[in-house]
Amino acid sequence: MQINTIILAAGKGTRMRSDLPKVMHKIAGKPLLQHAYDMVKQLPNNRISIVVGHGAELVKRDLHFFDAIWVEQLQQLGTGHAVQQAAGQIGDDDTVLILYGDVPLLKLATVQQLVADASQQSLALLTVNLDDPSGYGRIVRDANGLVRKIVEQKDATAAEKEIAEVNTGILAVYGAQLKQWLMQLGNNNAQGEYYLTDIIEMAVADGVAIKTSQPATSSEVLGVNNRIQLSQLERVYQQEQAQLLMEQGVSLADPNRFDLRGTISQLGQDIEIDINVILEGQISIGNNVKIGANSQIKNSVIGDHVEILANCVIEDAVVGQGSRIGPFARLRPETVLGHHVHIGNFVEIKKASVAENSKINHLSYVGDATIGSNVNIGAGTITCNYDGVNKFRTVIEDGAFIGSDTQLVAPVTVGKNATIGAGSTITKDTPADQLTLSRVKQLSIAGWQRPVKKEK
Repeated sequence: MQINTIILAAGKGTRMRSDLPKVMHKIAGKPLLQHAYDMVKQLPNNRISIVVGHGAELVKRDLHFFDAIWVEQLQQLGTGHAVQQAAGQIGDDDTVLILYGDVPLLKLATVQQLVADASQQSLALLTVNLDDPSGYGRIVRDANGLVRKIVEQKDATAAEKEIAEVNTGILAVYGAQLKQWLMQLGNNNAQGEYYLTDIIEMAVADGVAIKTSQPATSSEVLGVNNRIQLSQLERVYQQEQAQLLMEQGVSLADPNRFDLRGTISQLGQDIEIDINVILEGQISIGNNVKIGANSQIKNSVIGDHVEILANCVIEDAVVGQGSRIGPFARLRPETVLGHHVHIGNFVEIKKASVAENSKINHLSYVGDATIGSNVNIGAGTITCNYDGVNKFRTVIEDGAFIGSDTQLVAPVTVGKNATIGAGSTITKDTPADQLTLSRVKQLSIAGWQRPVKKEK
């Protein structure tokens, strides 16, 4: 079976009060449209068309990696008109699935059911029962419970407005029939638009049954029209992610204060995550890991038995097993830590490898460096890696001890088991197994007095 998915994403989103097209606003760091695309992309034998309108060039530019056909709706004249723009992509024997780019939480199982229900004999329609159906098209059934039509809110009678079952706009239909019905659409309604929902009456008239199904939760079909709804769906999404992680054995100090803005590719056991932690991009977390409050981890690998203390930022880094990070530490891209490395408070590391059992515990910057094993780097140490134009590398070999307040002016190598005295500025390679110092001679000046402020 060939599936042909059409995602409608042409709306301006006036109520968002933004220059950004509505479908490009984000939940969990990902555009609304990408949520819909990523979900439906999992269906086999699926050709995807996306109907864009307002901000079309921006949408296509930012989501250029989509394996989809872009169709432009120059005038936004309703959902039926939007689908008409993609009619040329529809094969007669296709099962056409119609989705919306501003409905980000729809589940794969829900659309799989729709696709299974669609045939030449039946149109599959997703409905939902709402406590407050205001604004939605109502599902009108006959005395036998069969769907007869959908009435939009502005066209509904008082009795029809009392109906709790509403149309989500999401449906699956046989291709040849859809193309036939699209040609018959009119705009004789309160909005003067071409409603896709009108094909329901056409299907009924042609003897095609309307087979309805409902999502597991109403949140699956909620759309985004303003910033309030965007924030509400963000929390729904994050609560779902927290629930899934806890079901897999992760301890969250407060599920309401945790954000996952990506994917956890590997998840160990006995992981503890404190409040206000944000995980972004592709993350791997080993066994017996503790992540402290207010920490942010992005595109990183965290080994077994790692402890990340509060207020750390880790991006594009690898943290070896048994290491201890923070508090207030920053690991920038291309940082690779070996096993049992200690990175302490207010330490920043960038594009550096640190081998096993080494320590950088206080107030230091280590960039563009190769650090050996069993190295101790004292407080206030700086690798001076940038001359204003080019970056240079610092190498500190195994067993070296770097005294506090040392500046290592790259390119420079500190030899194996070397010791650098505190307060040194090192501009040349230092020999192994020796103490190297670079200090100005200390002077005391007798009789010197501090200057005093002159009276005006």
